[in-house]
Amino acid sequence: MLTAIICTYNRAKYIGNLLESLAANDLKKNEYEIVLVDNNCTDNTREICEAFAKAHKEVNFRYVVEPEQGLSAARNKGIKEAKGEIIVYVDDDALVDAWYLRTYAEWFKAHPETMACGGPIEPLYETEEPTWMTPYTKALLTAWMDYGDKVREYPKGRYPGGGNAAYRKEVFDRVGLFNTALGRKGGNLMGSEEKDIFDKMHALGMQVLYLPTPVLHHIIPQTKLEPDYFNRLTTQIGISERQRTLAIGKGKYAKRLFAEWVKWCGTIVMWFYYAVQGHRSKGDILVIFRHNVTKGLLQRGSVQQG
Repeated sequence: MLTAIICTYNRAKYIGNLLESLAANDLKKNEYEIVLVDNNCTDNTREICEAFAKAHKEVNFRYVVEPEQGLSAARNKGIKEAKGEIIVYVDDDALVDAWYLRTYAEWFKAHPETMACGGPIEPLYETEEPTWMTPYTKALLTAWMDYGDKVREYPKGRYPGGGNAAYRKEVFDRVGLFNTALGRKGGNLMGSEEKDIFDKMHALGMQVLYLPTPVLHHIIPQTKLEPDYFNRLTTQIGISERQRTLAIGKGKYAKRLFAEWVKWCGTIVMWFYYAVQGHRSKGDILVIFRHNVTKGLLQRGSVQQG
């Protein structure tokens, strides 16, 4: 069996349509379940879920609550609740195609050596894509991911997007659960919890693959394209990386700082490239991105205990 896990916090605007798209999947209903983890929603998420369950009695759907605030805690709750051997995390502000769950189920069945995989993430803008958007900022703000139309390993240093990732449940028996000191909590935009899991998987030699067909259509509201969100998100990336690497050791943190210096070199090159092309705004936003990440990396007192 496959378990689709949705971790949600105040996304009532989107959750109903996501549930409908999962219910429309062509995987046999007795071969999957949907577990929705309510992470202390204060909107009408519960009512929407109750209406969905009533309208789709043929779907194995369970609604559970995780009182500990945080995406990592909600993800861990989903793992503990899951009855399936395969776990698929689906973002709560997205839509999926009819073959989405079947693609994952068939791949894991046919390839026992694969321990985790992920697919493309395509932005679905509620407004329009800004003129300053680049592939780098697009990946940052919309989780956009596309590594082509063939099954392959992820490029070095890359891994499945958290909103479109599938695992064998046994992975978490071997590497542990998501670190609750990392990841989003309420309104904060911390991250790195998926990277932490995949780093542990890679250390054990587990196979993680990119599949081109299970596409996640990620809905992007205008608020995610505004300066306040951008600045908070990019600073929290740095804070998250500081926290993640220091938890491993000072040597790991030092390597991350060196990597940041390398990234600065690349950012400066890209700034000149876009400036010469007459698109300075695209270069400027990359410099702001890098500045904020560096600021977060160097921010003392950002390490929290899990």
